[in-house]
Amino acid sequence: MPEQQILVLDPTGSDPDAEHQALRERGPAALVDILGVRAWSVSDPALLKQLLTSKDVSKDGRAHWPAFAETVPTWPLALWVAVENMFTAYGANHSRLRRMVAPALSARRTGALQTSIETLVSGLLDDLDALPAGDSVDLREYLAYPLPIAVIGQLMGVPASQRAEFRTVVDNVFATHLTAEEQAANAAALYRLLDALITAKRTTPGEDMTSLLIATRDEEGDGSTLSDTELRDTLLLMISAGYETTVNVIDHALTTLLSDPQQLAHLWDGRSTWQDIVEETLRHEPAVKHLPLHYALTDIPLPDGQTIHSGDAILASYAAANRHPSLHQDADQFDATRVNKEHLAFGHGVHFCLGAPLARLEVATALRLFFERFPDAQLATRREDLQRLPSLISNGHTSVPVLLRPTTTD
Repeated sequence: MPEQQILVLDPTGSDPDAEHQALRERGPAALVDILGVRAWSVSDPALLKQLLTSKDVSKDGRAHWPAFAETVPTWPLALWVAVENMFTAYGANHSRLRRMVAPALSARRTGALQTSIETLVSGLLDDLDALPAGDSVDLREYLAYPLPIAVIGQLMGVPASQRAEFRTVVDNVFATHLTAEEQAANAAALYRLLDALITAKRTTPGEDMTSLLIATRDEEGDGSTLSDTELRDTLLLMISAGYETTVNVIDHALTTLLSDPQQLAHLWDGRSTWQDIVEETLRHEPAVKHLPLHYALTDIPLPDGQTIHSGDAILASYAAANRHPSLHQDADQFDATRVNKEHLAFGHGVHFCLGAPLARLEVATALRLFFERFPDAQLATRREDLQRLPSLISNGHTSVPVLLRPTTTD
């Protein structure tokens, strides 16, 4: 069949719902332009799960993407494909790297963080509680941001004094409106922070994941367990993935509950739980819209007669897949009572997000304690007036202004 016209993805992410609908209308997979790179955007959930579990699909661009060498020097998203950690690893190499990180994010360790997370949220809410009634506050800035930063900072041993710097550079990694030069400068700043963290932890180790990974790296000495580059890039992955994505889920969950009283009514009346709201938020507004990139190791025929050719890049379009009509009825509607909770917000297969239990715990705790403290809170603006983050990857708002205790007039 003739090749489709390529759909150019909006780097500012200004209207994601319309863009995802356009992708679904083009079939299981559609050719797209992502900041100048041609890729197959996969929005059909069945096909996406098939590809994400296929040995014929890799995340190692160095080994399996013929365009890697010519693309990386000038592509704004170079960091997403050029890092050397489990995010871009394939096969046995991926298993090796994942095995080193998994213990830090085990169910037991995550569960042990419950009390600490509740304490952090309560402290943030105490600060909000001190504000005068009727004042508007940005909950993205004063709740959704600081909680994940504090949690991942404690887990990774990032000093509180350095977390604001990490926030700035990590935010920019997800910002797809920046030029290649701006992204290269941002990556350099990020690596300077990581190098400083590694140096500090080598000098004064602590009970944190960074110190543990450094010890693992240094035990062998020859880098056979973990190379210097893999160490840096693994820290980059854990700090960025453990922070930015959770911010967006808290953002969207708050936005939805504050603009749709029926969903809170389901909760208060026992028809849903906080966990239900978290899962429906992950389905309806996943933290990551498109995730670059995977690569075909062989020709892959598609259900509509097209072919993903060997060496082609593949873009996992999770947000479009989550609302696919083959997966959910009334998929565009948020419904915390939905029985089928399936979604792809955390990926699928061997690259399924290790931090999923921690993210779920953080979001559920933040929501529960917030609405217990401020049951009458309201958005300070219309939901449709909230500004989207300038990103085709990150799915959130620039701010979430809220009236914690709305004043009423007779």
